[in-house]
Amino acid sequence: MRPIRAACLGAATALVTLLACAPVAAAAATDTHSAQDKSKHQVITLVGKLAQQTRFPVNPGGPAAQGDRTVVRSDLYDQNDKKVGETGGFCTTTRAALPGDAGGAEECVVTYSLPGGQLTAQGLYFGILNPGPPPSFDNAITGGTGKYDRARGTVHADTIGTGIRRFTIDLYL
Repeated sequence: MRPIRAACLGAATALVTLLACAPVAAAAATDTHSAQDKSKHQVITLVGKLAQQTRFPVNPGGPAAQGDRTVVRSDLYDQNDKKVGETGGFCTTTRAALPGDAGGAEECVVTYSLPGGQLTAQGLYFGILNPGPPPSFDNAITGGTGKYDRARGTVHADTIGTGIRRFTIDLYL
C-alpha cells in the first residue's frame, strides 16, 4: 500500500508544481505575442454605400417589436472612391423603443468582403429606432478569412449621409 500512496503524493506534488508554473509560462507567451501584435496593427477607412435593405417585421404595419429583422448589403469604397468590396449582414431588434427609451437596440452581425479575405463583426446597435440619421456604433471583429484569418479589433461606423457610412476598421492581425 505504501508505494501507491507515495506515487499518489508524487503525482499530486507534480500537479501543484505544474499549476503554479502555468501562469508564469502563459504570461511569458502573452508578452511575446503582444510585441508581435503591435507590428501587425492596421487601420482601414472605407465608405459604405447602402445597396439593399429589407425589413422583416414581426408585426407588419405595426410598431417596431422584439424579433424584427433587417438584412442589409452595402458597397465599400476606398478614399479614392474605388469600389473595393461589400458588406452583408443582418440585425435583429432585441429591445423595441418604448416611451422614454433611448431608441431601442439591435444585435447585428456583418461580414466585410475585402481584397484578400473577409472580416466578420458583431455587436449591439443602440438608438436605431429613433427618427433621424442612424447613430454611430462600434462592433467587435470576431474573425476573418484569407489575410484576415487571425483578425481581431473593432469597427466604428459613422453616418455621413443618407445611406452612407464611414467605417473605421481598427485591426490587429
